[in-house]
Order: sequence, then C-alpha cells, then structure tokens
Amino acid sequence: MAAPEAQDLRTASLEDENRRLRRAVRELSVLNDLASAIGASLDSEHIVNTIISRCLRAVRAEQGVITLVDRQGDRDMRTLVRTSAGVQGQRSLHVEEAILGWMLINKKPLLLNDPRSDERFRGVRWDESVRSLLCVPLLVKSELTGVLAVFNKRGSWGFNEDDQRVLSILASQSAQVVETARLYEKEQSLRRIQEELRLAREIQQRLLPKAPPEVPGYDIAAASWPAETVGGDYFDLIVQEGGGLAVCLGDVSGKGLLAAMLMANLQATIRTQALMRASPERCLEHSNRLLWQSTEPHKFVTLFYGILDTESGDLRYSNAGHDRPLLLSDRGRLTCLEEGGLVLGFVESTQYREGVVRMTPGSMLVVYSDGVTDATNEHDEEFGVERLKRVLVESAGESAASVSEAVLEAVRGHAAAAEQSDDITLVVLKRVRE
Repeated sequence: MAAPEAQDLRTASLEDENRRLRRAVRELSVLNDLASAIGASLDSEHIVNTIISRCLRAVRAEQGVITLVDRQGDRDMRTLVRTSAGVQGQRSLHVEEAILGWMLINKKPLLLNDPRSDERFRGVRWDESVRSLLCVPLLVKSELTGVLAVFNKRGSWGFNEDDQRVLSILASQSAQVVETARLYEKEQSLRRIQEELRLAREIQQRLLPKAPPEVPGYDIAAASWPAETVGGDYFDLIVQEGGGLAVCLGDVSGKGLLAAMLMANLQATIRTQALMRASPERCLEHSNRLLWQSTEPHKFVTLFYGILDTESGDLRYSNAGHDRPLLLSDRGRLTCLEEGGLVLGFVESTQYREGVVRMTPGSMLVVYSDGVTDATNEHDEEFGVERLKRVLVESAGESAASVSEAVLEAVRGHAAAAEQSDDITLVVLKRVRE
C-alpha cells in the first residue's frame, strides 16, 4: 500500500477516535449535569421537569414528555403524564396509547422520523405538528416504569442513532431516581392519609356519648366498635325536659375528616332540634335542608330518630333511609319500624312520615348500623337481619349491655377470620318490667 494511502487511513482512524472521544465527553458532561441537578431532590415534579429540559438540550428537540406507568391489577397500565414544552406557546404533545403499548411490550428505544408512514402505527392519528419522535424506556429491574419521549428535532429532518444513544443513557440513569421520588411521594401521601384518618377517628369518638344516660324505668346500652378504616357511624341519647328521651343512630357517607366534620354538623343540628322538642318528622326535615345546603351533592346521611315518652312508653319516630330498628315486645313479637323517608342531604326538600309504637314493660328496642347485618364471612355470606332477630329473641331476658355483647359476639363469630369492614354500632333500650 502506498504511503499516502496509509497516511489517509491513519488520519481517518484518528478522526473517528476523536469523534468518539468528543461524543463520550459530551455524554459524560450531560450525565454529570443531570446528576448534579436531580441528585439531592425527592420532588418527582422537579426531577421529571429537569430530566426533560436536559434531554431537550442534549438532542436538540422541541418538546419532551415523560409518561410514568403504573401496573394496576386487571389493567395493563395507568399513565401519569408529566410534560415540558420546549417551544413557548406551542401546543403540548403527548405519547399515543399505541406507542405506550409498543414500549410496554418491547421495552426498547423507538425512533420514528416519518411516523405517518410507519406500518406498525397505521391506525394512530398523529398530531399535525409531530414530524419526528424518539422514545426510550425507563426501566427499573427490567420493569417498565415510564417512557421518555422527545418530539421534532430542531433544525434537522429527524433524530439519529447518536440522539437515540444519548437519550437511552439519560433514561437508564434517570429511571431509578424517578421511581425513588415517586415511591417517596406515595409514602408521604400515605402518611398524610393515615394521620387524617387518626384525627377523624378521634373526632368521631369524642362526639359519641361516653355512657348512656340513666333513665328511671329503662335499661340502656349503646356502643360502637370501629373498623380499622374510619366509618361514619353516629349515635346519640339526649334527655329532654319533661320526661323525653331522644334516640338517634345514623351513618354518615364517606371517610376521613370530611365525614367527621359532617358528623359534627349533624350532631349539632340534631341536638338543637331535640332540645327544642321538635317532632321526629320536623327534625328530619330541618336537618335534611341544612345538610343539603351545606354539603357536597354526593354526601348524605342515613338516620333513625325517635323521641320516647318515658312515662307512657310511646315512641314517636321517623327513619331517613336507615336500617329499620327492631322492637321486641314482652311476648316475643318482633316489629320493624318502617315509617320515614329519604336519606338526609339527597334532595333539598322532602317530607318524612312519622310512626308511633308503644314500649310496654319487658319490651326492647334495638337500633343498629349496617355494619351488623352486612358483616360477611369468608364465603361472602352476610350476617343478615334474620340472624340478628334470632340473637335478640334468645337474649331478650338479659340486660341491655348483655344483649349488645351477644349481638357483637354473634357478628364476630359469623365473620370469623374475615376482616371487619365497617363500624358496628348498637343502641339497646329496654323497658324494665314493673
């Protein structure tokens, strides 16, 4: 080989090596810049936006998108899209579902410099501004946790293999950082939720009577056994002047602090009505109107409210969509208290029917929440009203507190190993035999 030709080959080889070294230096510089920018942060929004801005600069793209992927049960994935536009005022682009599906299956880079002509994505309706697209996977332990995509190469027809390599390197170095930040935020969110539930449970328990009132001629027991999650069971026993006893038990929809605050509003409303000696139907009508005006449309309350004349034993009551209380006579006859109307807070104005029953000596009234009858066992069988009736008949001769405990034991025995999913609340009111 002639000397000039050998010299040309050596020169070409050196130039290739210099390009490779410059490229490596550039890539290391980009990685160092990115590591410095996101290394100490646990804010996923900041991290994602920083990664996108560095990627746009590294491959000279107009826009970038990171789509975080969560696998959830029967669904292949759920996307949490966070975007950063490189051109001010330009419409933000996003990664099509077909592209995300391809990335989920293949888990490798995808370069499309003429996306509309690519046979793999013929059905995709591309945004008119998309000229070129480069996607790379975010992988953590070989699992796809996200997709990093950039759109439209600046000043050029399309992306090249160097761009693909740089973006892949950035993605490989960023994936774990993004995932760590996301898990940290989930943990912090869970802690906030747990603290809110703790505060809500504390508020709700403080609203419930610590002990039933002592009323001559009557034996009263009331208790609520909370589930692990915060429910909205509420009960109250309010002694009125002139020998009246207001009895109420309800279930507030929802959980957390909002449910606790709704319970507090309900308690204030009911107690005001009870002390004013409003009839059960008037009490529910007024409470319904106040709740409708002050709560969100999807919030409501089921409530039984009754006023017992402790002298005569007459119980005037009305039921706003709550489980029907049971009255067991001294002869063992069970009656369901059915009169009433809609749940509270569902519509602005509604009427409630009022019923009257008499508690004779030896009779027993049991008001309960749906946590009693809806309790299920491992075969998904509910405890049900019929089982409750049998327990009441069998324990009718015992004290109110013993009846309450018998119901709880029966419910827990039925549920066995199944977890308690709702609060269990009972009010047992017995008229003592003369």
